[in-house]
Amino acid sequence: MARLQLNKSSLAREGRNLRTYERFLPSLDLKRQQLMAERAKAARTLAGTDREIESLRRQVGNRLPMLANLNVDLSDLARVTAVVVGSENLVGTQLPVLERVEVAIGAYTPMTKPHWVDDTAALLQSMLELRIRRQVEAQRLLLLEAAVKTITQRVNLFDKVLIPKTRANIKKIKIYLSDEDMAAVVRSKIAKNKHATARSV
Repeated sequence: MARLQLNKSSLAREGRNLRTYERFLPSLDLKRQQLMAERAKAARTLAGTDREIESLRRQVGNRLPMLANLNVDLSDLARVTAVVVGSENLVGTQLPVLERVEVAIGAYTPMTKPHWVDDTAALLQSMLELRIRRQVEAQRLLLLEAAVKTITQRVNLFDKVLIPKTRANIKKIKIYLSDEDMAAVVRSKIAKNKHATARSV
């Protein structure tokens, strides 16, 4: 790291740096607050989706105990045919947004399947949609957590390192320059006194 120069140009440079840091810190902190609020919202949304999945799982268990019957072939009853995920820019962070999920119900003859297969197909479709929604929400939360961590590190760098260090540098330079000015005055007075003494002799 470069040694601190104790002169007026260095004082001016440190002053400019301090003004820059103090100007950027509030906007960085605002960005951090926005990301933290969005992270909390994403965590609540994910928790809500988890509750929906658990509720649907219990509903299936209560309404369709006959799913335990392995003699009824339910393979290919429902499958995901398309997932469209968009992107949202939140204060410089790209976040996924689920736009659409398409689930196709496999063709089956109602006369050859039990009556409860219709309910099973509808519930399976809902579960597939919820699972995909949960994946996107989990990814969104993960990205927000990383963004909050990064912006918090930047805020701390400005707030706890750069600004205090720059203030300390400014203080050090000012003290040095003040001491130099005082020493110059003292030297000037001593020289003046010597000159006056030399003249009187």
